Amino acid sequence: MPEYRLRVNDELRTVQVDADTPLLWVLRDELGLTGTKFGCGGGYCRACAVQIDGAPGFSCRLRVADVGARRITTIEGLSPDRSHPLQRAWIAEDVPQCGYCQSGQIVSAAALLDRNPDPSADEIDAWMSPNLCRCGTYNRIRRAIQRAAREGTRDEAGSEDA
Repeated sequence: MPEYRLRVNDELRTVQVDADTPLLWVLRDELGLTGTKFGCGGGYCRACAVQIDGAPGFSCRLRVADVGARRITTIEGLSPDRSHPLQRAWIAEDVPQCGYCQSGQIVSAAALLDRNPDPSADEIDAWMSPNLCRCGTYNRIRRAIQRAAREGTRDEAGSEDA
């Protein structure tokens, strides 16, 4: 089997899998990063969303052979201890019901806030519209993103971005 070197959560990882293996299964089965979920398998729901070079991508549809040197960030890569502002906001706003889609939701929201630290409700809705939530917690998702934007998405230097 071919060998692939992947940059996942700022760490170089090597896997030996078939070229057609979806990134989702490499993350879950080979690397043990089970926060990324299998939803529809067709790239429609975004439960499998990860960031690829900072943009949300469907890990169920991306073959490992097509990843190349791109940076992959999973839910585990945002924060090892749920301290990322979006994770804190998700908890504060009591967003999840079943919770299945939430890692894809949070990873997509993080990409939005990296691009636009103060999005309007309409911008949030447009950006998040590909992420499906069977429980319908869209209003809570929007509130959590707004909360995280207010609190700042990065606190690397000890100060918040607004």
